[in-house]
Amino acid sequence: MGNKINIIGLGAGDLDQLPLGIYRKLKKADSPIFTRTEDHPVVRALKEEGMEFFGFDAYYEYSDDFAHVYERIVSALLQEASEKSIIYSVPGHPMLAEKTVQLLLEQTEVEVEIIGGHSYLDDLFSALKIDPIEGFQFVDANSFERDGLNYRNHLVFCQVYDAFVASEVKLALLEDLAPDYNVIIAEAVGTSNEKLIEIALEDLDRTLTLSNLTTVYVPPVSRRLPHQFQTLREIIRTLRGPDGCPWDRKQTHETLREYAIEEVYELIDAINKEDDDAIIEELGDVLLQVMLHSQIGEDDGYFSIDDVIKGIAEKMIHRHPHVFGDGSNKKSWDELKRAEKKDDDEYLLDGVIRHAPSLEVAYELQKKAARVGFDWDNAIDMWKKFDEEWKEFEERKNEGNQVEMEKEFGDLLFVMANISRFYKINPEIALSRTNEKFIFRFNEVERQVRMSGNSFGQMTLEELDRFWDEAKRKEE
Repeated sequence: MGNKINIIGLGAGDLDQLPLGIYRKLKKADSPIFTRTEDHPVVRALKEEGMEFFGFDAYYEYSDDFAHVYERIVSALLQEASEKSIIYSVPGHPMLAEKTVQLLLEQTEVEVEIIGGHSYLDDLFSALKIDPIEGFQFVDANSFERDGLNYRNHLVFCQVYDAFVASEVKLALLEDLAPDYNVIIAEAVGTSNEKLIEIALEDLDRTLTLSNLTTVYVPPVSRRLPHQFQTLREIIRTLRGPDGCPWDRKQTHETLREYAIEEVYELIDAINKEDDDAIIEELGDVLLQVMLHSQIGEDDGYFSIDDVIKGIAEKMIHRHPHVFGDGSNKKSWDELKRAEKKDDDEYLLDGVIRHAPSLEVAYELQKKAARVGFDWDNAIDMWKKFDEEWKEFEERKNEGNQVEMEKEFGDLLFVMANISRFYKINPEIALSRTNEKFIFRFNEVERQVRMSGNSFGQMTLEELDRFWDEAKRKEE
């Protein structure tokens, strides 16, 4: 048989908690026992009995990256095991939050055997007087994603070695919880030195000496946090429910159409004003429309917000193979979009939304046509086309034909939309900016008229023009 790495768990407490079989295994060791850290009550007690340990504590001192430390420890263990079988001991149980053990199990160079150990979770549950069946989440304080935390569960952070780790945990939790939310520091549970200290979250990294035996317990939050997505989903579901709001309950996709358009325009207005608070509010209103339509779909049994999210997630992944793929897919955005279409007979311009503002539709139509080469070569020819359309408008105007004038004026706007595309200007945004500019200047003119004590009808055009020029100077 080849050499082995025998992994033993030292438990979370003192020597009295160590199972007899584990104790005998350690006592029979005829060579130094490798241990992730010598800062453990069992290691200290066994060293007093004359046993030798080789710890990897120094590895932590020369690296700020825990992942790198664990890789170095595993590399050293594999090197030792290439010559003879060894024992490697870890705090707690080998299969509980031990990254080095996971790395050893993943490798194929040396056989690994888990001998066992005592998990401190039983002692922790007893000390905190909690039942994990109510919902329990066990988190490595050195490696977790805030988005994955479930505050409705009993939340336990292990391996809170020092103030730096505690600070990282605190900062993550403060994104969701109030500074005065109480958490519990559990120290050396199951030993004679067991301590439970309740403190405010904001003090987590300030008042205590932390060690390898430190755990942070976050009690469940009694209600959903207002900024979490699931909270919004439950609010909309309640509003649409039997005891909800009469207005929300009677809405349909059709009745909500006008609000969707309105909210998007209000968002655009907030963006144009560069008002971050307003942008936040208007994005919320747009999201509300998405949630209402999704809940209507769920109530009718056709789709839910999960389907909406899944659809856009899959679409974004499909259209970005250079980000989410292996780089072999070189198709363009438009080719990838066409591949998503189920109807092979769809015409190129069918994908343009025609119920948007007409100027925006004109811009999008010509942009799509240009992608297949149906486009002007340069801006000069486009301006010549504008002159041509202007002459045709003049002819219709001289004829006094209102319907034909309207058609020709539409052609003028269509050409202008195409010209704006050539200069990489969105005509809808450009016109929106001009509208805002006009509102500002006209409001200033009106203010000046009021200050003069006159009405508009009492002012000459020259006086109004002077006010207008003053408004332009103020804008600059």
